[in-house]
Amino acid sequence: MFIGVRAGIHPSIIYDIISNAAGSSRIFVEVVPKILSEDPLLIDFLKSLKKHASYVMDTAKAATFPLPLLAVAYQQLIHGSSAVIGDESASPLKVWEQLFGVNIIDAASQQIYDASELADQLVMASKAAKRIGFIGLGAMGFGMASHLLKSGFSVTAYDVYKPTLARFAALGGLTKDSPEEVSRDVEILIIMVANEVQAESVLYGNAGAVSVLPAGTSIILSSTVSPGFVTQLKGRLEAECREIKLVDAPVSGGVKRAADGTLTVIVSGTDEALHCTGRVLSALSEKLYLIKGGCGAASSVKMVNQLLAGVHIASAAEAMAFGARLNLRTRRIFEIIQHARGYSWMFGNRVPHMLDNDYTPLSAVDIFVKDLGIVSRESSNLRIPLHVSSVAHQLFVSGSASGWGRYDDSAVVKVYETLTGVKVEGRPPMLNKEDVLRSLPVEWPEVPMDDLVSSASHDSKKVLVVLDDDPTGTQTVHDIEVLTEWPVEALTEQFLKLPTCFFILTNSRSMTADKAALLVKDICRNLEAAAKTVPGISYTVVLRGDSTLRGHFPEEADAVVSVLGDMDAWIICPFFLQGGRYTVDDIHYVADSERLIPAGETEFAKDAAFGYTSSNLKQWVEEKTKGRILENQVSSISISLLRKEGPDAVCQLLCSLEKGSVCIVNAASERDMNVFAAGMIQAELQGKRFLCRTAASFVSARIGIKPKPPIRPNDLGLKRNLAGGLIVVGSYVPKTTKQVDELRSQCAQSLRVIEVSVEMISLKSTERDQEISRIVELGNAYIQSGRDTLVVTSRQLITGKTPEESLEINYKVSSALVEIVQRIDSRPRYILAKGGITSSDLATKALEARRAKVMGQALAGVPLWQLGPESRHPGVPYIVFPGNVGDNSALAEVVQNWACPSRSSTKELLLNAEKSGYAVGAFNVYNLEGIEAVIAAAEAEESPAILQVPITVHYDHGADKHDLLGALEMGFDSVMVDGSHLTLEENILYTKNISSLAHAKGMLVEAELGRLSGTEDGLTVEEYEARFTDIAQAEQFIDETGIDALAVCIGNVHGKYPPSGPNLRLDLLKELRALTMKKGVSLVLHGASGLPHELVKECIDLGARKFNVNTEVRNSYLQSLKKPEKDLVQVMESAKEAMKAVVAEKMRLFGSAGKA
Repeated sequence: MFIGVRAGIHPSIIYDIISNAAGSSRIFVEVVPKILSEDPLLIDFLKSLKKHASYVMDTAKAATFPLPLLAVAYQQLIHGSSAVIGDESASPLKVWEQLFGVNIIDAASQQIYDASELADQLVMASKAAKRIGFIGLGAMGFGMASHLLKSGFSVTAYDVYKPTLARFAALGGLTKDSPEEVSRDVEILIIMVANEVQAESVLYGNAGAVSVLPAGTSIILSSTVSPGFVTQLKGRLEAECREIKLVDAPVSGGVKRAADGTLTVIVSGTDEALHCTGRVLSALSEKLYLIKGGCGAASSVKMVNQLLAGVHIASAAEAMAFGARLNLRTRRIFEIIQHARGYSWMFGNRVPHMLDNDYTPLSAVDIFVKDLGIVSRESSNLRIPLHVSSVAHQLFVSGSASGWGRYDDSAVVKVYETLTGVKVEGRPPMLNKEDVLRSLPVEWPEVPMDDLVSSASHDSKKVLVVLDDDPTGTQTVHDIEVLTEWPVEALTEQFLKLPTCFFILTNSRSMTADKAALLVKDICRNLEAAAKTVPGISYTVVLRGDSTLRGHFPEEADAVVSVLGDMDAWIICPFFLQGGRYTVDDIHYVADSERLIPAGETEFAKDAAFGYTSSNLKQWVEEKTKGRILENQVSSISISLLRKEGPDAVCQLLCSLEKGSVCIVNAASERDMNVFAAGMIQAELQGKRFLCRTAASFVSARIGIKPKPPIRPNDLGLKRNLAGGLIVVGSYVPKTTKQVDELRSQCAQSLRVIEVSVEMISLKSTERDQEISRIVELGNAYIQSGRDTLVVTSRQLITGKTPEESLEINYKVSSALVEIVQRIDSRPRYILAKGGITSSDLATKALEARRAKVMGQALAGVPLWQLGPESRHPGVPYIVFPGNVGDNSALAEVVQNWACPSRSSTKELLLNAEKSGYAVGAFNVYNLEGIEAVIAAAEAEESPAILQVPITVHYDHGADKHDLLGALEMGFDSVMVDGSHLTLEENILYTKNISSLAHAKGMLVEAELGRLSGTEDGLTVEEYEARFTDIAQAEQFIDETGIDALAVCIGNVHGKYPPSGPNLRLDLLKELRALTMKKGVSLVLHGASGLPHELVKECIDLGARKFNVNTEVRNSYLQSLKKPEKDLVQVMESAKEAMKAVVAEKMRLFGSAGKA
């Protein structure tokens, strides 16, 4: 105020303008009127402030924390509240008037005018102007120039930064390459550059504006410059003698208000200059003030504003850093001061930047180096000592010297952070996962798993009862039972089994807090009643909740305590490795690729029903209990303790807690979890009782369960099932949406997608039934046709106005999905439910399961259940896929793993046979019964097989090129090119041609060099024509044709062998095996019928991977026809069974049984 009055500005005008500008504060608004009115109570107010400041200074000294701004302000308070002028009754104003040499009361008594009303009169009388030149498209300037465009002015602009000019041109503005070019034909030129040096340059430098300005042009100088610079500039322009007018028009308000045309603009100048520019100034401003006194007067007011603004930014930084040193929650400090006397406009605007560690320059540290430098220079010229602003100036200078000059001005807080080591940031930063894990101490060297099992055996009647608020809590266990109902009888039955653990699915996350609490009380009462009927039984309750901190806490914990009594401690442990949830230094993180994101910054924290802000678990407890349990009342088990001191130290800490305490557990590995669990068991053996609110990893650690690999369909011994799988997605978290998108992308060819309109099933009751019927009809059709079917809710999230309304919408959506699954009567190959509430409702309501067994996981963190026999689809695997688990491709991976296996190609069959050392039977069939027999035997023996017929699957003995070409177009898996009746050269050409065409379609090609003796498919050859395969010819044949399998002749024959038996050249087979192994070609033997079992096995050992079987299958068929049967159907069935028996026997002989 004193420097403004010394500059010639009425104190009341300063007060009116600053009260509505960036330099305002609650103290300014409250205290300045008391100063001007010489309020006698001011002395008491200042004495109180001095007392509080003294306490703060003492606290800072004890904390070894510098408070330079407060220290100087404290001296001012001492001065103002003392009687230094020899008059004990003198007001603080008199003291300060003597100090500054300014009589502010006399100034206040001078005639006052309304600066805002003068501005309105100016605008009404001002001239119209259309052609505007604009120099300086910085953060503020770009917004101002853009708004003038929107207001209908023609604006031509210049800036040194070319991309900004391109942006402005894209908005419809005109651009030029120099200040000179901008200024040639304008009525008004606006200067909005950073400082006096730049203003001098654009006006008088190379290609400057002044030399080309038309006579009578008005210059609006909106840059923050010193009043002296404005006065000197006015004189220089007058010396041009071209009637170039100057308006002193600094602005305040920030980037957004510049773009909106709602700035505060303070103007001064000659009447003529103001009348020429009034409409433009009005377009830029929400509040326009006209200050008397000519050019320089407006900049004097702006100087006062910048003095206050700079001091307030630096003071905010000092206060927030001091709060951080005192271990106060900086976000809470901000929230409190927003409603307290210490609030300033700059505090409210800049502290969020500090809390977010976001110093994107909306203003800059260097701006206040410049602005407070102006204040310092003017105070020297006016002989006004400004102690506080001088210290603030030095803080900004320090920030600039440290390399933060181009950062946002709020980065002045880094000066304090660097000096003292504190962090003002109100949220934990994102971290690199690898760096964090590498920085932690080495894990506890012993594996406490065996200790856990041993401890459990000593206390075998201690059961872990897990109340799971959705089905996904079984993510880390296997061979554990889950109850979906909890009558006393069912709980008693479980206790009598003396399990280490069992789950009770409550699905309470889908309920309101009140309903969830009532349900938990009901379960606990039943647990107590059941436990009393089983002698010696005891149990520990675990509230398994979401690893991203969603759920009814503390309501459910309070409900348990209300029934079971006070616990020694509540344990909070949301660590979940499979989901990427880590707790380090009390901060809970969610891993996203290589980053650790504080939980409070994730989409999970924005949940409509269970949202929160705190990532620090101690603060989370305070937040969720609404201050009932304060942060400093929450204990913590550190990773350092777990890894350096082990289970005994955990036990000691838990036993030392006051009864009713809350303790959080840090963990970054399964070993950490096991160490904690071992220590907790020790404490329980000493009589301690705990109530645990944890994620899934705690449960498996607590019961000492060892992980096992993800389960695939083959692991469950499932028969080949051609029905489609049913995938139901209800979860709305962004991770699920990304996973659904990836599923649709990766499985586009095989997946059928049915989207459920959430709007129709939740908000439009009349259309609900129609939508459900449509989905059921499509679902049945797709599943029956063998297509995996995705039923997914539309991805637009619909929320209510309150958490309760949001839960009600969730209920309607979930109930619709239940009805859909209930009405789909086709039995699917498997069912996958995505999302906790969805999977619970489908299991209990749609599938009517009262109990289930956790078989394991389909993917890390994705439980796989076997529903009880009472369920609608017993035996159908039920995959419980949490909404917040896995990367973007995780859902697609599970669906692909569980997809109906595609028909293997002949090449794949033989490659698998090669890897495992068995052979595959190729069975010649001639009718439908023969096909059915081979397929039935293959299913019964779980064996691969090849069908060989002239019209299906493997085209055998393709001696005619026309027939082979037809086979290539009919979808066969493989063909045999039979050129054995040709010369070697002709055979090579024939086979090479067909091989090239077949490989283009991904088909295996088999061929042979010589023909076998005997009869096959009507082909006869005399004994003398039989030839053994020549090694040299075989190598040439393979090299030139590129075949995949070679049928060889080593003395094997088609049809029956002579009475003397087969005489096979096994030595030749061994040589051929060496050749084909080198060439990557499979060995095939025709004529397997009649070979002794031992000889077949010896051929397999020597590398034969495919045997043709024909004669014995045909003979079994003929023999069955000789049996008397009453009906044709019985004849056909008898023939099929006879052939099936031969085929199955051969599969076992070849070693392929059980290999499918």
